[in-house]
Amino acid sequence: MRKKTIYLAGGCFWGMQSYFEGVHGVVETTVGYANSKYPNPRYEDTDSDYAETLEIVYDNETAPLCFLLELYFAVIDPTLQNRQGGDVGRQYRTGIYYLSSDDGTIAQQALLQLQERFDKPIVVECMPLENFYPAEEYHQDYLRKHPGGYCHISRAIINKAKEARYIDRDELKKRLSPLAYHVTQENGTEPPFANAYNKCFDKGIYVDVVSGEPLFLSSDKFESGCGWPSFSRPLEEKVLVEKQDSSHGMIRTEVRSRSSDSHLGHVFDDGPLELTGLRYCINSAALQFIPFEKMEEKGYGKWIPLLKEGDQ
Repeated sequence: MRKKTIYLAGGCFWGMQSYFEGVHGVVETTVGYANSKYPNPRYEDTDSDYAETLEIVYDNETAPLCFLLELYFAVIDPTLQNRQGGDVGRQYRTGIYYLSSDDGTIAQQALLQLQERFDKPIVVECMPLENFYPAEEYHQDYLRKHPGGYCHISRAIINKAKEARYIDRDELKKRLSPLAYHVTQENGTEPPFANAYNKCFDKGIYVDVVSGEPLFLSSDKFESGCGWPSFSRPLEEKVLVEKQDSSHGMIRTEVRSRSSDSHLGHVFDDGPLELTGLRYCINSAALQFIPFEKMEEKGYGKWIPLLKEGDQ
């Protein structure tokens, strides 16, 4: 683990802490007052010109700064001056305060890219950290202590942040085949019938080719005649995310991997009624098949009991 620290101001620090503390790769968070004109300001000392700020200690390998900034931009309005949500005042300004010039360069480039999404000018401060004073204990982990307390960031968005994972696209391009990258990262579709697992009915487990997360069991695979691997159910409902897909002039339900946010395929309600009535139509290129006899060796031993003797 390679720990680094960044300071982000995004309105009320209660919500910012609740949002970031569950992000994969975030090690520790502390709410406090940044860039105050005098030492040790208190909450009521707004004349110090502090910014309500979250100190984030993070693992730079798991959650690099570019990833954290994308999450940050998702919960602020970068065009609002001294206001976020229902909070108004200079202490609620937005800002990125960094400790190293390298992080400053990353932040400035991210803001330039962010500006391309907006017609109005971006007003997020971006500067070296001058000082940071932890806030009173009352404010630390406030929403953990008071789950019903005020928060300008919705609970749904906070929960979604817990599922976010950093993906290095350049590394993925090197690791995946061109077809697997196209399918998983560009929402592509492989050719029907001429793919790796359409006719595979060996006993084992199918995992996400990007993250290695277990997705489907061979015992839930069936021949649908569509030309792609078909499954009656996922290993667990929580491993998939479903989204409406209106591409190609059709309304379909897209299936994505929760762990990697990779495109997998689609789910339809024309599966065998004696099973679940559903057909998860999945691209082979989005999967890696682990044969039953290799499951223990590859780290998937806990799922062996789910494949009964005689199952596919």
